[in-house]
Amino acid sequence: MKNRNLKKGLYAAVFTMATVQTQAAPPVDFSNLVEQVSPAVVSVNVVKKMSQEELLQQQVPEILRRFFGNQVIIPQQQIPQEKTGYGSAFFISKDGYLLTNHHVVEDASKVTIVLNDRRELDATVVGSDERTDVALLKVQGTSYPELRTGNVDQLRVGEPVLAIGSPFGFDYSASAGIVSAKMRNMMGETSVPFIQTDVALNPGNSGGPLFNQRGEVVGVNSRIFSGTGGYMGLSFSIPIDVAIDVADQLKRNGKVTRSYLGVSLQDIDRNLAESYKLSKPEGSLITQVAPNSPAARAGLRAGDVILKYNGTPISRTSELLNYLNRSVPNQSIQLEVLRDDKRRNITATVSTAPDDTPAKNNPDTAAKGPVLGVSIRDLSVAEQRQLDIKGGVLIQEVRRGGSAAQARIMPGDVIVQLNNTTIQNANQFVETVSTLKQGTVARVVIIRQGQRAIIGMRI
Repeated sequence: MKNRNLKKGLYAAVFTMATVQTQAAPPVDFSNLVEQVSPAVVSVNVVKKMSQEELLQQQVPEILRRFFGNQVIIPQQQIPQEKTGYGSAFFISKDGYLLTNHHVVEDASKVTIVLNDRRELDATVVGSDERTDVALLKVQGTSYPELRTGNVDQLRVGEPVLAIGSPFGFDYSASAGIVSAKMRNMMGETSVPFIQTDVALNPGNSGGPLFNQRGEVVGVNSRIFSGTGGYMGLSFSIPIDVAIDVADQLKRNGKVTRSYLGVSLQDIDRNLAESYKLSKPEGSLITQVAPNSPAARAGLRAGDVILKYNGTPISRTSELLNYLNRSVPNQSIQLEVLRDDKRRNITATVSTAPDDTPAKNNPDTAAKGPVLGVSIRDLSVAEQRQLDIKGGVLIQEVRRGGSAAQARIMPGDVIVQLNNTTIQNANQFVETVSTLKQGTVARVVIIRQGQRAIIGMRI
């Protein structure tokens, strides 16, 4: 009797499990999609000059480096001066334009793409943007396979996605997963609202496309989050609308022009929401407004909570930053803010973010002088008063490999003099830089953490 009841229970359990399994969604078959889109995906091979540190590391055997570091040099040893790298890219137009990552082609002396029919073509870097990690390539010819782009706004968490690339040089490797999250900002970055997936990405996948189930590109595979250097289930892709916007600017101007509002922002937590009498944590809190900025001229104040951008509700700061990064200079934006327990609408006109870096492939601009690789802005009156100076420019960003980076100029430095010229503002700084000659060393007077210093910067 007991055995009979036990058997009945087992049958019931089996039946129940079978019922659950029939209700589960079948696995997604991407085989047809891979066959259709693979011709538009290419492998990227690059040749780069080796850094001084890399050259030293090759010169010094490991056993000696353990005891003496890189101080030991073996001059007679012949070592290569260049290294090779690899990545992925994909066609966005029939006339030979391709998207990839900035870090794939950064400092490359030669770029070659390999098509799925094994043809190798030399590619030109039209432009590259470090902040978004997007680069635009061009090859000669027409009638290339062009990929369709999808609507990132319609992409849902949990939706299946597919990546194609060349991990570790194994070209045309496909890997699938799901969308884990959207609007991810990493390590303080604010320029890219990453798409997070669990798609297996590894070195060589960078620059390849991320597809939805309809074969539309929704992202550019950019990086992974890993404690070991290998895949650990966290992959990040640049939304395709962000990448296309950057590519369009690189195609037109060779550089990316960004807008500037002039505010510092933070998220609203539970306690702040209660203090502002909000039903839930939402919006973005203004913690600081730069003097003479578009935000200051519009009447925005520290302590205001931005709840809507052009009528779209703001849940967190990353969303607002994404909208601001997508706006163009001189564009008027509508902000709904909470101030003194009252909601009000404020109109602001964003300006152009200061940046002295000229277009990469613009000969007219390049002829005016060297590229230092820095982003700058004017000092506010309050900042000048605090430093007891008149004029000066603030270094906001220093790009790797540029003259400024090699001279150890750092973000936060204030440049007050260049050679014998006192710097009053950003325009004067750019004009003075344009007179510097290649091969010379410029004297740069800076203020760092309240202390003056003079740096020799080789042009």
